[in-house]
Amino acid sequence: MEKNYTVINLNCAHCGGKIEEAINKLDGIESAVLNFPMRKIKVKGKADEETLRLMNEIAGSIEPGVEIRPLASEKQKSHSHACGCEHDHEHSHSDENRGVLEILLFAAGVILFAAAVISGKLTDFRPITLSLYVAAYLILGYRVLIATFKNIRAKNFFDENFLMTIATIGAFILGEYAEAVGVMLFFKIGELFENYAVSRSRKAITDVAGLKVEEADVLVGDEFVRVPSENIKIGDILRIKTGERIAADGIVESGESRIDTSAVNGEPVPKSVRKGDAVMSGCINLSDTFTLRATAAADDSMISKIAQAVEDASAAKPEIDRFITRFAKVYTPIVIAIAVLTAIIPSIITGNWSKWVYSALTFLVISCPCALVLSVPLAYFSGIGAASKLGILFKGGNSVEALGKVKAIAFDKTGTLTNGSFTVTEIKSCGSLSERELLEICGSCEQTSAHPIAQSIVDYCRESSVELVEPEKSGELAGRGVSAVIDGKTILCGNERLMKEKGIGLPDMNAVSVGSVVYIAVNSKPEGRIIVSDTIKKTSVRAVAELKKIGVRTAMLTGDKSENAEAVAGQLGIDYVKGGLLPDEKLAEICRIRSESGAVMFVGDGINDGPVLAGADIGGAMHTGADLALEAADAVFMNSEPEAVVTAKRIADRTVKISYQNIIFALFIKAVVLVLGLIGRPDMWLAVFADSGTAMLLILNSVRILKTGKYK
Repeated sequence: MEKNYTVINLNCAHCGGKIEEAINKLDGIESAVLNFPMRKIKVKGKADEETLRLMNEIAGSIEPGVEIRPLASEKQKSHSHACGCEHDHEHSHSDENRGVLEILLFAAGVILFAAAVISGKLTDFRPITLSLYVAAYLILGYRVLIATFKNIRAKNFFDENFLMTIATIGAFILGEYAEAVGVMLFFKIGELFENYAVSRSRKAITDVAGLKVEEADVLVGDEFVRVPSENIKIGDILRIKTGERIAADGIVESGESRIDTSAVNGEPVPKSVRKGDAVMSGCINLSDTFTLRATAAADDSMISKIAQAVEDASAAKPEIDRFITRFAKVYTPIVIAIAVLTAIIPSIITGNWSKWVYSALTFLVISCPCALVLSVPLAYFSGIGAASKLGILFKGGNSVEALGKVKAIAFDKTGTLTNGSFTVTEIKSCGSLSERELLEICGSCEQTSAHPIAQSIVDYCRESSVELVEPEKSGELAGRGVSAVIDGKTILCGNERLMKEKGIGLPDMNAVSVGSVVYIAVNSKPEGRIIVSDTIKKTSVRAVAELKKIGVRTAMLTGDKSENAEAVAGQLGIDYVKGGLLPDEKLAEICRIRSESGAVMFVGDGINDGPVLAGADIGGAMHTGADLALEAADAVFMNSEPEAVVTAKRIADRTVKISYQNIIFALFIKAVVLVLGLIGRPDMWLAVFADSGTAMLLILNSVRILKTGKYK
């Protein structure tokens, strides 16, 4: 059994990690994954009332005031609203009031702190100065002090609140009033920055969920009725008015319009749709009203899947995050032990208790690893959010991390680098007929065939406004082509084998390197040929060039014949190509590329790509592909363009780079403060910077990833 819970009043990322670890140790719990930025926890296993009670006990003992509640479903929310329950509104209203009060108290604390500093400079009357410092301290640090009191009752002595309280009270005793208040001030500023950064990155995730439509016009009988989107069923007819967001995936039933797909796939250019075209939920109708027939219920439509995938991804942790969690368990006790030893041993030796106790207090200020514990997952959370805004769905922070390490990317051909649909790419006459007449004759004959190549020629004729006629007689020659009689003339349209069978010499033309050739003969005389081939996607060439520019090796592995594969690879400038491959042979090629170049990504869309997508270091799938490919992939590209792979790689590289920057910077600053304290040059202000200041810088560094303009 799997159940989601919301976590209320959780403010410490380090404490969140402790809560997750403790819940995982409960009997009957298979796994518990806490998503700190989203303030949610997903629990697999026993999820009854008793388990919820135990989880709340654990959470409250680690961070007082934290509460875990079952996550209400949309239906429950709708029911509450229908009953006139305004709990959510009241909760939001109280949050706003509390936020205003916090800002006012913060401003008052800063003013009192400034007044205390000025008073200390201008007057020798210590009681006034001390009173101002104490007032500022209590106003800025009252929440820390309350939490510390609760921690003592819960026997939790390694919490950041407890450590801050001990450090600042110690500073007061030593007469370092400004440092004591400064610790609380910067701790408060750090909290504000943290809340801002988490809110920004959370918004990138929740914006996707916000694309879901609450109500839609559905045809009931002879009229359209406004109904909740959750009631939409497959086959329902929906009316989409101008400016409305589409509630469910479907096929246009009537009308024509232009839709904005940018929220779903990141594509800025509106798309024209008409009867028979597929449309995705979450897109906006820009022009005329049209109707569509739902091909999926609202909860199973694309936008619901995207929202769920992005939220799930934000909870999946990369390896570096798991390392930081393990490191944090060791770091804090070691620093506290060093602080105790520093306070005692040098003081006994030198007799200068004030100096070494002050040095120990600086260690306590930097003993909590919150900057590291928050900034690393926040970087990956921001990366996932930035990608989702551009139509790229990562299935977890581990997927982002894996792509950041990729040195080679292998593509499937059909449907990935090419459009996967045949079209006429060349018409060439070698007789008395013009190219248009050749197309007209061939298209008229091919009308009787259901073969994809025949259909592509017929479609091309209609798009080119070529008038087709009904043959007087026609027949399909399996595996070779068609024969027909038009105006008393015998027409043959087919491949080289058909021409040889009928004893018709092939026209003297340039060799064809790619595509399928349809020869046309009239009364046994060759008149020309039409080449039908799969076309290369508009961004394929640019994508391959950009990947090479950032040092990524490119490859193409396809089941198509080697001649076609090599021709397409040549046009794209791909480094390595292999055609005629079965799924297991593709997987073997991936292993070979990995041994030569390092971690490798495979991008495909076919049902036969499932094994190789799962076998690569990271698999990417075009959303237009088979369901198996989408399930097996670690990343899904909603606009199905190869350039999205480049964007994903850039986001992943930037995310990994920033996460390592955060780790190195935080550890370096903390190490400097520790060394200065150990050599007898402690500085509380530097310790404050090493903790709260560093946290602010790392958080701001992490949210830089959300600037999506850098990846286009």
